[in-house]
Parts: sequence; C-alpha cells; structure tokens
Amino acid sequence: MKYCLITGGVGYVGSHCCKELAKAGWTPVTVDNLFHGHSAFAKWGPLCVGDVRDGEFLDSVFSEYRPDAVFHFAGLTSVGESMENPELYYSANTVGTLSLLESMRRCGCRNIIFSSTAAVYGTPEYSPIDESHSKNPINPYGQSKLFVEKILADYDRAHGIKYTALRYFNAAGADRECEIGERHSPETHLIPLVIEAALGRRESIKIFGCDYPTPDGTAVRDYIHVSDLAAAHIKAAERLLGGGASKCMNLGTGSGSSVLKVIETVRRVSGKNVAAETVQRRAGDPPNLVADPSEARLTLSWDCAYKELDEIVETAWNWHSE
Repeated sequence: MKYCLITGGVGYVGSHCCKELAKAGWTPVTVDNLFHGHSAFAKWGPLCVGDVRDGEFLDSVFSEYRPDAVFHFAGLTSVGESMENPELYYSANTVGTLSLLESMRRCGCRNIIFSSTAAVYGTPEYSPIDESHSKNPINPYGQSKLFVEKILADYDRAHGIKYTALRYFNAAGADRECEIGERHSPETHLIPLVIEAALGRRESIKIFGCDYPTPDGTAVRDYIHVSDLAAAHIKAAERLLGGGASKCMNLGTGSGSSVLKVIETVRRVSGKNVAAETVQRRAGDPPNLVADPSEARLTLSWDCAYKELDEIVETAWNWHSE
C-alpha cells in the first residue's frame, strides 16, 4: 500500500487533496490538531490527532506508516490575525514546519510538498506575478511562509530533503460532489462570506477599501478552485518521487477578479440579493494579486479545470446552500 502523510488533512485544501490522492491510489494519513480542521472530513484514510510541533508524536506516525511523501498544509492562514498576533504565525507555520522536517530526517522521509502562498511576494511590482518576482511580504503570514521556503532550500542542500513549494493565490470553491467544502470559524474568505450574506446568515458583506488602483477600486485576486490545487499537489509529488529537483511554483488561473465582481457573481449564481458596505482598507492587503502559472503548467503538465469565476462560485454555492 502506498502511504503519504497529510498535515492539516481535515482542513479546507488538505481534505480536498486527500480525496484526490485516494482517487490516484494513495492512502492519505492525516495529521491534524483539529484546531481548525473537522474530523468529519477524514473520509479517505486514517486520522492521527496531534500537533506538528510535537516531534515524538510525529515520529510515531512516521514509524507506523512509513510514508513516501509529505503534503504539508497545517498552519494558520489569516492575514489580519497575523498582523495582530504574529507570534502565533511564526510558531504554527515556521516552527511547526521545522519540527516536521526534523521528524522527516529522523525517519528517512525525503519528499515534501509545501503549501506556500502568494503572500510571499508582498505588494506586486508587476502583474501577473511570476516566480522571479521579488519576495517582500507585507504581513507576518507571508513572512512565516517565506521563512519556510528558505528553510526547505537549506534542508535540501544539507540533508537531501526534496521539496516543491506551491504558492497558492486564492483557494476557492468546493468539491463538486459536496462531500467536503470550505468551513472556517470564524470565516474570513470572501466567497463564502458573500454566500453567507446571500443565504441570509449575515446581514451584509464588508468591502475593505474602494480606493485601490484597480479598475473598480476594489482589491483584485486570482481565485483558483480547490480541486485544481489538489490536482497540482499530486502531480508535484509524482514529479519528486520520479527524481525531480526542488522547486517553487505559483498556482493560480492567471486571471483576476475584484471584490465587486465576486459579489456580482454570487448574486447572479444564487439569484439572491447581497447587501454590501464599504469600510476602511485592512492592513497588510495588497491591491492586486494575480498569478503567472506558466511554470506549473510546464513543469507539472497541469492546468486548471475550473477557469471561470462562475464555475468556482457555483460549486461553493452548492456546498454552502446544502
């Protein structure tokens, strides 16, 4: 049996990756502390409850299952929270990854696919953003992930642990079969927030700033379907196991959508009204983040199955409304 270890495997992206891995013939072994994850999402392999900062716990999981590769999703992801409590992000994201890498060393696992972020780039100097863009994070969340990328490069050079760091832009959507989807508490991501407003679960949606240097004044993001992210992770693992070199790659559609466009798309897909109010910008939010995913397309022979915002929003609407 072919095992892989998934940290954060009952979270949003991690659970979708587990489903795709099972389809591809793997047995995903999930490690999750259930701080933000949901045990009900552990549908495709064993769930080991514990924290990646606990080396003894990790060693026991590696020893039992002997995974060929690690998919590392565990960590914190809220930009706003990272500005207010940076210590949480350096502990969970950076220290947690260091603990994981040390356990991999001790147990002889030499392949890791890391969930990185477009936040490593900071405020874009040009768009779309390719991997050669300068890395100047403007929030502790992005900084914590960039630190990990540098640590991964050092572990590759010193210890032969091969990695692929996949820099997500904005994960969105849900599993087409509605077995799993996006469920955060509190919710901070735009598309589910707008859908909650359309469903009457919140009074209105807040637009954080309407004076950005963008076509309609609201922030622009590249929304990529979560199942497309999962597919790229599997291709990245196959490449590493086939002897591929360590690499950092963007994952996005290459097309941006503004906050106002997202709200209008949810209105159209749902047939519901969505009340919106404009408030001040949030600290740490760049105006425009759009990927150049050419490297991933070329290196992984991968592309997005969901290319249009309407398709992505429709899957999210189906999940949240059911």
